[in-house]
Amino acid sequence: MRFILLDRDGVINCNNPNYVKTPEEWIPIEGSLEAIAQFCKADWRVYVVSNQSVIGRGLATIDTLIRIHQKMQQLLSQHGGYVEALFFCPHHPDKHCGCRKPRTGLLEDMAERLRINLKNVPFVGDTEKDIVAAKAVGARPLLVRSGQVHTNTPPDVQVFDNLWAVAQNLLQEKR
Repeated sequence: MRFILLDRDGVINCNNPNYVKTPEEWIPIEGSLEAIAQFCKADWRVYVVSNQSVIGRGLATIDTLIRIHQKMQQLLSQHGGYVEALFFCPHHPDKHCGCRKPRTGLLEDMAERLRINLKNVPFVGDTEKDIVAAKAVGARPLLVRSGQVHTNTPPDVQVFDNLWAVAQNLLQEKR
């Protein structure tokens, strides 16, 4: 069984500078739903690992976040895909919690719950926080340009235009 970890905002859906606070504000990036469906059809398990400070900032409730994720899953199902599980940090950045990326608590908790080893598991993100967290747990960081603007990408990190390009690349690799 193969696994892939995805950040959400900027990887699956459009990044919103004012945060994604409602299901209506959750807009998929072109090709991202199809990419996830391709992973699913190739028997990969897809997990989302995301900072969601909208909760800690008081901009959305857990119930709203659940509705946003239900919308994502519903749209994914129309393409034949799904996300196995979603793991998120709800805390405000000022709380300095251990689960907010780039810290590794969220990834470690996920790995423990799922009983998986994250060594070399692809982790697709759009920020330096994602790269740092992935490297810290031994995962394979992959960066997409579909989210944040990147200026200093480490030379050992592969960069792709979007999740669709990541899928085309990873699904062609030998097992």
